[in-house]
Amino acid sequence: MVSLRGHALGALPWIWFLCSSCSSAASAGPAANTSDACPSRFASSVEDFQAGPGPTFGQSALPDVVLGPPKGAGALAGSLDVVTLGNGGSITLGFEPSAIVDGPGADFIVFENAFYASGNPDRPFAELASVEVSDDGVTFQGFPCTASSAPYGACAGWHAVFANPNTNQIDPSDPTVAGGDAFDLADLDVSQARYVRITDRVDLSGPTGTFDLDAVSVVHAKCP
Repeated sequence: MVSLRGHALGALPWIWFLCSSCSSAASAGPAANTSDACPSRFASSVEDFQAGPGPTFGQSALPDVVLGPPKGAGALAGSLDVVTLGNGGSITLGFEPSAIVDGPGADFIVFENAFYASGNPDRPFAELASVEVSDDGVTFQGFPCTASSAPYGACAGWHAVFANPNTNQIDPSDPTVAGGDAFDLADLDVSQARYVRITDRVDLSGPTGTFDLDAVSVVHAKCP
């Protein structure tokens, strides 16, 4: 069941919508090395959405706006192809029929629309959220997100996004070039995850107080 500001939307057909362009966008590049036949290296469904108070940008474009590859705008600007979670809001993404698996280094990347003041990575315009993973969609384990100043550690929302299939050939599943915030399942002693939940930091407010989700890509994928 998906809800928007407390209103149930029901099991609409788009819940299990698979992005038709996912496999072609993700097959290029050295990081896409688990299987060329993987149906998707991006979120394929929105399992739950609970909007927090504040801006509602992009919410009417769910679920498509967060499925498929990121639409990064580089170091100096933030993408507008995003959904704002609102203060304390959360979204849970599914990756069926694929799964995220633990491999060497980062296993998945969360893309927000952060950018750098004057292009300086040490001065990020950050909008932070915590990230949790689950294999069954019921029990979640979270990466710690408590920092209140840069660098923001295991929070999502503080690295600029460079991958954008509309403007460049950067592999969105390669954490060395794609941008965004990369996460390693090994940090949680987790071997596999089929769901990622992202929750806006409720303790933050003001211009940097609401997280804007662009996309999530899979670095190491288990394919059916």
